[in-house]
Amino acid sequence: MGKINCSDKFDPTVDFVNFKGDVKSLLKNIPDQFVQLVVTSPPYNIGKSYEKRTDLSDYLKQQEVIINECIRILKPSGSICWQVGNYIDNGEIIPLDIVLFNLFAKNGLKLRNRIIWHFGHGLHAKKRFSGRYEVVLWFTKSDDYIFNLDTIRVPQKYPNKKYFKGPNKGELSGNPLGKNPSDVWEIPNVKANHIEKTIHPCQFPVELIERLVLALSNENDWVFDPFLGVGTTAIAALLHNRKAIGAEIQDEYYAITKERIKSAEEGRLRIRPMDREVYDPDSTDEYIPPKYIEIGVPSQNKLFDRKNEGDNK
Repeated sequence: MGKINCSDKFDPTVDFVNFKGDVKSLLKNIPDQFVQLVVTSPPYNIGKSYEKRTDLSDYLKQQEVIINECIRILKPSGSICWQVGNYIDNGEIIPLDIVLFNLFAKNGLKLRNRIIWHFGHGLHAKKRFSGRYEVVLWFTKSDDYIFNLDTIRVPQKYPNKKYFKGPNKGELSGNPLGKNPSDVWEIPNVKANHIEKTIHPCQFPVELIERLVLALSNENDWVFDPFLGVGTTAIAALLHNRKAIGAEIQDEYYAITKERIKSAEEGRLRIRPMDREVYDPDSTDEYIPPKYIEIGVPSQNKLFDRKNEGDNK
């Protein structure tokens, strides 16, 4: 990839719209049915530095405004992926995916998967079991949606397993490209010495978004993140030849996104490889995106340095 053409306001001719301010202001300028994929992790209403904790009912009203606009700008073949955890009140947890579900369903969106993102690190609870997963709600706008399974297949557990009887006896019983990754994803979260760590307290890993981008959009499609944070969604989209739109209201996170994009252009941005085993800290293999292997395109990516030095799980 060459230089990323960016704009700080909506412009359909650029590669990346990096908007500084309230997402509602940006949404006013995005046409109906413009984006193929919406991916985000909204504030959880738990009092982080970037949000004001409010009553849960008020929080849901705020979310509904953004969700309705995301549905408006989504193509008929498009998907929305809303990644959330729990709202906590006096030690009681309220799963946000459950309370947010109706905001999508009442607009006719269809839930295709409730993806469990499992990770190994986090705060240790003292009066309940420690939380080690969050949820990605994947909705589609219609029954005619993009789903590129072959781009995200993972290795078969028994790759050499063969049929032992019947007309296919002796042939491989599994898909040679790999298996469906299922709806439980084991992906390290961005904590401590993770290679992608910034100052953001709830940063999600690029590889989590890569899988969604590859499966639910095609090259040159637009991917939108209404709560862009430090730019992870944009990086995952640009890495795989999509275009990105995002909004961020916090000055420091907006600045980090700009720096990460600059680092990517200069070949300095390091990202944990999507196909790397979770418990393989000694690997030094260079990352090769699966799609390049399949179609024979050269694996070198001058924009993103996907080498593994310094990566710890």
